[in-house]
Amino acid sequence: MSPPKRVAFVSLGCAKNLVDSEKMLGQLAEAGCAITSDENLADVVVINTCGFLDASRVEADDIIRETVERKRGGKLKRVVVAGCLVQRDKEAILDRIEGIDALVGVNNRDDVVRAVLGSNNGHGKGSTNGMHTLGTKRTPDIFLAEYHPFTQIDTARVRLTPRHYAYLRISEGCDQKCTFCTIPSIRGRMHCKPPEMVLAEARELVNDGAVELNLIGQDTTSYGLGEDTLGTGLAGLLRMLNDVDGLRRLRLMYVYPSVLSDDIIEAIAECDRVCKYIDIPLQHINDRILKAMHRRITRTETESLLQKLRDRIPGVSIRTTMIAGFPGETDAQFVELVKFVGDFCFDALGVFPYSREPETPAGRMTDQIDESVKKARVDALMQVQQEVAFSLAEIRIGTQFEVLVDERLKPGMIVGRHGGQAPMVDSVTFVEDRFASPGDLLDVRCVGRSEYDLRATPAKVALPVLRA
Repeated sequence: MSPPKRVAFVSLGCAKNLVDSEKMLGQLAEAGCAITSDENLADVVVINTCGFLDASRVEADDIIRETVERKRGGKLKRVVVAGCLVQRDKEAILDRIEGIDALVGVNNRDDVVRAVLGSNNGHGKGSTNGMHTLGTKRTPDIFLAEYHPFTQIDTARVRLTPRHYAYLRISEGCDQKCTFCTIPSIRGRMHCKPPEMVLAEARELVNDGAVELNLIGQDTTSYGLGEDTLGTGLAGLLRMLNDVDGLRRLRLMYVYPSVLSDDIIEAIAECDRVCKYIDIPLQHINDRILKAMHRRITRTETESLLQKLRDRIPGVSIRTTMIAGFPGETDAQFVELVKFVGDFCFDALGVFPYSREPETPAGRMTDQIDESVKKARVDALMQVQQEVAFSLAEIRIGTQFEVLVDERLKPGMIVGRHGGQAPMVDSVTFVEDRFASPGDLLDVRCVGRSEYDLRATPAKVALPVLRA
């Protein structure tokens, strides 16, 4: 028998892409491949790309070129490129970069083993079936289907997150058709996992050690509005997941504001394991810009919704993102956005400069904003949010709350997150503690802050726990 192929994996982009990477890694491990974190030891490198924005495409291209160059001079035998960039650019990526051995689209992750083993001679399942030659070189294997029903559960994953938390994808694709967004053209229309699949995956993740599950999808709030979910909406799904034995935290990400119903808000408020946390990308507040973005919500409706969240979910943390420099955004409209952010005081906020994507309706608008103006607006908005965040952190000092321990930094110091801090995107809480380990829940008292992050001490001394 020949030795197993050693495979290194590079995962780029969002949490949804991370789940794709974990699933593909699981398939490779089941096929007998040896997974390595050291690319210098690998026979094959798989790069799971993000293609959402121009900056992400540039990053992916740079990494692919570096990897292909390493193949030319070393033991690396094969470079496989997967994910959103493949689905979006299709074979155009092969025109930009020579030396790629296989392409795997977002609807073909089940073909990653064949892409790694290189057994298809340029004609993979769901491939374009078109010849693409690079000089006299062999035709790359191409696995690129336009659509795949979202019927397979994300089980048997090799998780890239720490053991104690995981991402649970409940849907794929999006039907909202925002004018700036490429997701529908990459991931397709929205389709949902049936609730029994979601529950089965949740139990598997909890049995694998996860105490916190973060629900993700391009638009989680529309879960169940189609026929895929047999009539179960997001509110019902939250209530079912809330009863999963061993689960301690459940967090809702990627909420779309125009479909955030009273039933969902009530479920978040009532379910004791659901974090009182809403990740709700608003993108803007000016009515004309919202309409141009096709966000299906007005400023008045947005303000009413946000107030409802604070009224009905006591202590809720609200996180959002905004886009600065959307085509046609005037100085006055930007000032309106800045004032809104300063007045509302979001617990966390991210700002993106508008990225012109030529295939989108917004990309074809004529009144594009200069890049220098977009950058200045991003900086100005983040400065306002920084002042808000620092003030909210000061208010936390002296309060007591529970944190989930993420890691031990050094003897006597751990880093954790309270319910209003999502992994990888929000601030953290540093705790002076000698005994707690990753996955523990610890009551702490906030004693200070370090810019966005909090500093705390245990609210009571805990004895070490004996672990098998």
